[in-house]
Amino acid sequence: MLVTESFQDVQTSYGTTMRMYIYHPTVPGYPKAKFPAVVVYSEIYQVTGPVARFARNIAAQGYIVAAPCVYHNFTSFEPLAYDTEGTDKGNLYKIEKPLESYDEDNTLAVDYLVSLPTCTGRVGATGMCLGGHIAYRAAFDKRVKAAVCFFGTDIHSATLGKGMHDDSLKRAGDIKGELIMIFGTLDPHVPLAGRDLIRKTLFENNVFFSFFEVAGAQHAFVRDENSKGRYDAAVTRIGMSMLFELFERRLKLDLGENDGLVTEVEDVC
Repeated sequence: MLVTESFQDVQTSYGTTMRMYIYHPTVPGYPKAKFPAVVVYSEIYQVTGPVARFARNIAAQGYIVAAPCVYHNFTSFEPLAYDTEGTDKGNLYKIEKPLESYDEDNTLAVDYLVSLPTCTGRVGATGMCLGGHIAYRAAFDKRVKAAVCFFGTDIHSATLGKGMHDDSLKRAGDIKGELIMIFGTLDPHVPLAGRDLIRKTLFENNVFFSFFEVAGAQHAFVRDENSKGRYDAAVTRIGMSMLFELFERRLKLDLGENDGLVTEVEDVC
């Protein structure tokens, strides 16, 4: 499917403008075609080449994608470099940005997508590293029907945002859509104890979720550039397959409302 690229600047309540890169699928001969939408959140470097390719890949499967530049509170929409200076800035901005600003970014992105005449109104979210955490928080919005979180940095430690009052795990019960969490077992940013805490919290809050821990995979294994030797194309392909299965089922199909009934499974071999 062909993809057109543009950007949209939206005003925030913090007196700053957030740029969103828009990747829109097109079908020649069908100018009124409608598509579901996905918000793609980046790692700490904003919308770099790997993030843009990730977004284009999703758009090419028939989703309108918005990739916000979330560090509008501190800098321009330009991506940070994959070097020591860029990493230090990204890690600083991550914890200096108010948690409420992250949530407003989510709301603004979803508001924009559902306002498009080419959008069906069904929205999903995904992201990598920091973006996996923001995509998780995007799922607090009832309009977000599905979210796929690669790595979900800092969810377990409650350290996102200024003042360290991150309530991501405490609000797990607010997630009404379906969730997929994907981690590598060798990710030092989310160690085993952290992954166990996330899984346990989601289960206790009756979140409808899948949880994947890929043996031997490291942090940021989906980043195909400057990955410091961690990029794994084979594992990334598996993660993307799970992403598309979920998005096709929850965003492209009209399942109607959940009947609330508990599925009884017969104990047979």
